[in-house]
Amino acid sequence: MTHKKFLSIDQGTTSSRAIIFSSKGEMLATSQKELRLYYPQNGWVEQDAEEIWQDTLACIRDVLKKHPDCVSFGITNQRETTILWDKRTGEPLYNAIVWQDRRTAEYCSELKAAGHENKVTEKTGLLLDPYFSATKIKWILDNVEGSKTLAEQGHLAFGTVDCFLIWRLTGGKRHVTDATNACRTMLYNIQNNVWDDELLELFEIPKNILPEVLDNVAEFGTTAEGLLPQVYPVHGVAGDQQAALIGQACFGKGMVKSTYGTGCFALMNIGEKFKTSQNKLLTSIGYRLNGKTTYVLEGSIFVAGAAIQFLRDNMGFFSSANESEALAKAVDDTNGVYFIPAFTGLGAPYWNPNARGAILGLTRDTTKAHITRSALEAQAYQTKDLMEAFEKDTGVKPNIIRVDGGLVANHFMVQFLSDILNTPVDIPTCRETTALGAAYLAALGSGEFKTLDDIAKNWNVSEHYNPEMTEQNRDHYYAGWKSAIDKLSA
Repeated sequence: MTHKKFLSIDQGTTSSRAIIFSSKGEMLATSQKELRLYYPQNGWVEQDAEEIWQDTLACIRDVLKKHPDCVSFGITNQRETTILWDKRTGEPLYNAIVWQDRRTAEYCSELKAAGHENKVTEKTGLLLDPYFSATKIKWILDNVEGSKTLAEQGHLAFGTVDCFLIWRLTGGKRHVTDATNACRTMLYNIQNNVWDDELLELFEIPKNILPEVLDNVAEFGTTAEGLLPQVYPVHGVAGDQQAALIGQACFGKGMVKSTYGTGCFALMNIGEKFKTSQNKLLTSIGYRLNGKTTYVLEGSIFVAGAAIQFLRDNMGFFSSANESEALAKAVDDTNGVYFIPAFTGLGAPYWNPNARGAILGLTRDTTKAHITRSALEAQAYQTKDLMEAFEKDTGVKPNIIRVDGGLVANHFMVQFLSDILNTPVDIPTCRETTALGAAYLAALGSGEFKTLDDIAKNWNVSEHYNPEMTEQNRDHYYAGWKSAIDKLSA
């Protein structure tokens, strides 16, 4: 039997990729380009939007050389990253401001002090934080000369990365995004599924710069003539974490996936009823299909795999991230060391944008192995913080966690995660679940898949981990983590 092929564009924080999948979820071809991050000031994080586009286009062309017979495209992307461009030329006005950027922290604090956070949360499910797009848009409008004039003249466009790529892919014919990306802008009312006029007024953002919001499966447009070997439709779009939720087939209420990439993002499916968190989690749209919305609670951790990159690139602990596992296993424990990777602030459930990373418990006999082990263990502690918040909000303790992302190749990390959570952990056969989710959306849009059940049938477990740690040790280690967090926050 011949399976149809779908091209997934996976534009992430550190790389741009194109992957071709069969409808059975098999990877047939992949192309990847590393993406440079710029740090113009402390807490600022930017990317070159033109570089994002050119790298993405190069990857698409590369895989289509091998498999030009793709049925359609799906797109998944780093969320919240903000681009404003001139509609007449497609040229960005300023660098893309990345989701990790903290330049608007003071402005967010001012809005909180003025009592605006409850209104924002009721409408968007989010908290007032620099993480989201709204304050990034405002910063560009306030600081880039000519941007407000362009908006007044109707020549300015805003988009998250998916939106910018669709604009370029379609030759400027389509200014659209999907509900999962829109819901992370802090401008989109996720109960009513509309751009919210009251929030636009609060952030002083003109409505005419915003894209049209579509379901995750929709007619997003077709690629411009001459750009690629033939014209291809774009049938599916989802923000990276929601795409991973789809790729992990977490369609049942209470199911959880946790992705360990640059950051760590855990999503719990909470069904079709909107619910705000009482424990500083976020409520987002998990997916919207045929006009029907499924919501998720989300815990966002800003630094996961980036902590290991830091030890490799900044500290020179090892030359390859793969070496971190052997180094961590070279010692029996961390000797009381705790690594808090708050390089760009603390995310859920603390939401402290001013926090910075710390290594606590250092003694004269601390080694690279202890610090490396503590950086890997931190991923489990950060996830446990989220799972406790999930349980308090929903009364549900997941009976299994589905995990993915580059860091799950580290067996030590995954076993310690299972131990600290006291929950079994599954890794799927295809670990590229973010890109896979986008391909599945394209398959739904083309009619190859009829329902979500078709996706769920493709999901298979590759590795299974059971907790092995004693309750006494689990409680002892986690208490040490909470104590370290308290010291950081003091």
